[in-house]
Amino acid sequence: MRTPFQVDVREIEARASSFAPIALADMEGVRLMNRTDTKFMLPLHQLPRLLTALQPHYAWLEIDGNRLCTYETLYFDTDELRFYHDHRTRRLNRYKIRQRHYVQSNLTFTEVKLKNNKGRTIKTRIPNASRPGMGFDEASAAFLMQNTGYETAHLRPVLWVNYTRLTLVSQTTAERLTIDLDVRFRNGTQQRGYPQVVIAELKQDALKASEFLKLMKQYRLREGSLSKYCLGLISLDHTLKQNLFKPKLKQLHKLLADDAPVATPLYA
Repeated sequence: MRTPFQVDVREIEARASSFAPIALADMEGVRLMNRTDTKFMLPLHQLPRLLTALQPHYAWLEIDGNRLCTYETLYFDTDELRFYHDHRTRRLNRYKIRQRHYVQSNLTFTEVKLKNNKGRTIKTRIPNASRPGMGFDEASAAFLMQNTGYETAHLRPVLWVNYTRLTLVSQTTAERLTIDLDVRFRNGTQQRGYPQVVIAELKQDALKASEFLKLMKQYRLREGSLSKYCLGLISLDHTLKQNLFKPKLKQLHKLLADDAPVATPLYA
């Protein structure tokens, strides 16, 4: 029996051919390493309709002939899960530290994401010699110390996140839209997937008018944020403090149970 993701992915691939392609080398203007992020969550079955509406306004990133790209990400935290609890309490100047492997290009980076006290996301990264889970090379260790103040000896791997991503680039404004499918989480003992859910994230230099945001307004969705890192941790470990996230989890569970015709946001 096919999973919901396997059933719908062929329809998504068919939509891709109607979009103008854009190459990675042509995306310098939308790297947006210092940006605002706006997230939405909706049922997978709504994605083909959404893509049809977006097609006149966006180009689709293509890498070596691939328009659906696979990401393997390993997140790190302290023994006390300092980064998770900073997110849980909405502390500003908070970090995420991860190793990410871009499967199609066979590249691995050590990456740091800082949410600063102005609410902006600042991403920095450096190539890592080995794939996630194989340790930090010397350059990555120095990079982490310089950008976060943490030594690698004080970090441990806590969460794997795998998914398939499509990336759309606005043809008129400096914005990038990533859409993540078949999101799966695992740690040393548990695993959980959300194949019927799509996580969309709009990246802009500043929050402004957008064709994507217009569509989300039509769908009666509010912009919001629950990071894949936090969602993965609380999906796998119910002993973690998560009171702030409970309303969002209820909305997610309703979306999964109802498969409602109107998309449901995960809002924070």
